[in-house]
Amino acid sequence: MKAARHDYAKPGVCEQAIALVAPSEGMAKFVAGSQSLGPMMNLRLAQPDMLVDLRGIAALRACQVDDATVTLGACVTHAEIEDGKVDTGTRGLMPYVARGIAYRAVRNRGTLGGSLAHADPAADWINTMCALDAEFLLAGSNGERVVPSRSWMLGAFTTALEPDEILTAVRFQRLSAAARWSYYKFNRKPGEFAEAIAVCIDDAPRGVCRAIVGAIDGPPHVIDDARALLHGTGDAALDAGLFDTRPFDTRPFDAHIAAAGIEADSYEFQVHRVALMRAAAIIRGRDGTTS
Repeated sequence: MKAARHDYAKPGVCEQAIALVAPSEGMAKFVAGSQSLGPMMNLRLAQPDMLVDLRGIAALRACQVDDATVTLGACVTHAEIEDGKVDTGTRGLMPYVARGIAYRAVRNRGTLGGSLAHADPAADWINTMCALDAEFLLAGSNGERVVPSRSWMLGAFTTALEPDEILTAVRFQRLSAAARWSYYKFNRKPGEFAEAIAVCIDDAPRGVCRAIVGAIDGPPHVIDDARALLHGTGDAALDAGLFDTRPFDTRPFDAHIAAAGIEADSYEFQVHRVALMRAAAIIRGRDGTTS
């Protein structure tokens, strides 16, 4: 099956793109890599009257890095992040995440902003941006605004983005030289969306010790104070259990999985708990970042 008939435009600046979409009352859609919207159109699950291609807008590919912050344009591709063609300031976290997204053909075209705007709860960037406490920079017919990552995703495939707004960039704080991170994704084979995601960032100089329970029914669950999980609790049985198979107390992890709204004793509960425990074990079991 192929997409329904539609018009197509490829403007050169954001203002032109917004002007094309604003009067359409939701019947025109922005598109970049088309790795999410394209298949939906081919299945007739989405039938926009017009596609406004953002790939010709140079400003959406601009990246800025300074000593404190990183701003990545929304049209940067997964492959460019994977290959280190842009400096993400994350000490390897974002390139590591990018390598695990779908397949190389998808990564060559798929974009950071496109994934975030699609807002699949099991997608990698939605969870990573929450771990980085990123800000989303938007432009629309009413001007520009900034949305915190925790307010971005309203539900599965639903964001704070208005129909005539473009996600232009994401902005977040650089990780310090002492920062450690881990990213654990459970999927049955490469290329599949995750059944469970856990992200941990331990950046003591910045006072950050955060963990994410992701790939749940809605927005990622943020654990702002993850010190007990990442630094150990002083409970010998718990601390030993992260590294061997002896029985240990899983209650600190269980509490966070339950807080994410996952039904106790379900299959989902088990895989999310294991993902969080393994991400924590990576942080606690070595110095420096993951590789």
